[in-house]
Amino acid sequence: MNDSIFVGTDTDGNRQELLFKLANRHGLIAGATGTGKTVTLQILTEGFSKAGIPVFCADVKGDLSGLSQAGSETHKLHDKLIARATKIGLIGNDYASMIGDADGYSYEAMPTLFWDLYGKQGHPVRTTISEMGPTLLARLMELNETQEGILTIAFEVADDEEMLLLDMKDLRALLNYISDNKDSIGRKYGNVASQSVGAITRNLLKLERAGAEQFFGEPALVLENMMRVDEDGYGLVSILAADELVNSPMLYSTFLLWMLSELFEELPEVGNPDKPIMVFFFDEAHLLFDDAPKALVRKIEQVARLIRSKGVGIYFVTQNPMDIPDSVLGQLGNRIQHALRAYTPKEQKAVRAAASSFRENPAFDTEEVITDLGVGEALVSLLDSKGVPGVVGRTLVRPPASRLGPVEPAERKAIIESSPFAGVYEAFIDRESAYEILEVRTELAEKEEIEALEAEVKAKAKTKPQSTSKKKPARKSPARKSSGRRKKSVSDHAMHEAKLFARSVARQHGRKILRGLLGSMTRR
Repeated sequence: MNDSIFVGTDTDGNRQELLFKLANRHGLIAGATGTGKTVTLQILTEGFSKAGIPVFCADVKGDLSGLSQAGSETHKLHDKLIARATKIGLIGNDYASMIGDADGYSYEAMPTLFWDLYGKQGHPVRTTISEMGPTLLARLMELNETQEGILTIAFEVADDEEMLLLDMKDLRALLNYISDNKDSIGRKYGNVASQSVGAITRNLLKLERAGAEQFFGEPALVLENMMRVDEDGYGLVSILAADELVNSPMLYSTFLLWMLSELFEELPEVGNPDKPIMVFFFDEAHLLFDDAPKALVRKIEQVARLIRSKGVGIYFVTQNPMDIPDSVLGQLGNRIQHALRAYTPKEQKAVRAAASSFRENPAFDTEEVITDLGVGEALVSLLDSKGVPGVVGRTLVRPPASRLGPVEPAERKAIIESSPFAGVYEAFIDRESAYEILEVRTELAEKEEIEALEAEVKAKAKTKPQSTSKKKPARKSPARKSSGRRKKSVSDHAMHEAKLFARSVARQHGRKILRGLLGSMTRR
């Protein structure tokens, strides 16, 4: 097996290669629309897959689905692809007779899994409210600091009382419970304002209307299912259909951030492996940082820094390097910069910033070249064997082996149906959780209250004096007040019994929940 991915050849004839042992140092693929970012993402994905490295990528335009199909001699760009492969030395000049030759360039499909939060173009992807955690959920619902604090209290209550939060009805039931018992909960966890609980509930409704309700529930996605190789030793390529999802940018970015968080929490420390355990491509990366509070950006920076030691490489794909905060951008050692436009002062500033991030090449002016690159060309600077960024080279990027362009619906359907996970995630499961537990509590409390009232009525009927004389109704005696206390005592008893019942149910599911850097559940 090779120890690198061949990206392309620069104008000096140097091969630009991404070393597997440094691929977990993260990377950046940037450039204006239509300059070749998707093809670059495609060839990197192919290289990782062939090396037995599982890959996850979001397909915001549908083009990446072509990874599942081999390229074809009948494709309209076939001649151009062969000419490109010949020019950069992948195959010999007599390219017509070398299609399929192992010496360099041949068409090939990658083993692919299709996923979709909406369950339309791939296996459904779900997680639970508990696994998402309060930090990411607060961002998803665009809560302010006060509202996020109350949401955190809600999770604490659920954790302490061993109630699972699986779907949105669980969270809604818990919020109602907190609002109804705000005084007792406030004394233990902190002030709970009904107005803030109401605001969270309204944002929850907005989230449901955006389609997020389908994302929360069970069966929850098992990330290990994405981290596999096929029978030929190729890493599985998991493609998330995001053409519809990207229209809900907060859901899109929070979902991908949740995936990173889950990988960070689940994977063991491996130091610096010879090749990554998994590679994660984050397309439309600016959506991750748009309007993100500073505290969240710091946590993202921390996850990006620490997840390297788990053997995970993150590659941000965006139009402009300035979309990425400097604290994160500084961690991206492997950089591929396609053309940028410089028509406005803001764009000119972006070009200068991108040029200054490269190790200078004395052969050309980097800032000038960035605006002059053609489609399929890029400025490439990859880490060398010592971990030092290489001198930037104007590079002609290699052509992909898989299809350029999207799959047909019938092809996608066939891949989904033949997947090892066909039927695993499709059926929704609704097991006992916070909603059902709180329903039982309410029913028991109401039943005890009714029984207490009936007993009180019967007791009064027995003690009522038998008299035929007409008397004015007696005033309420102080003894009547004790009935209120007696009623409360019975209700408290019912709540206590319900609590014992709820805990007995919850104990069937396991353990005290611990949460990691981004508030999601840790795996212990």
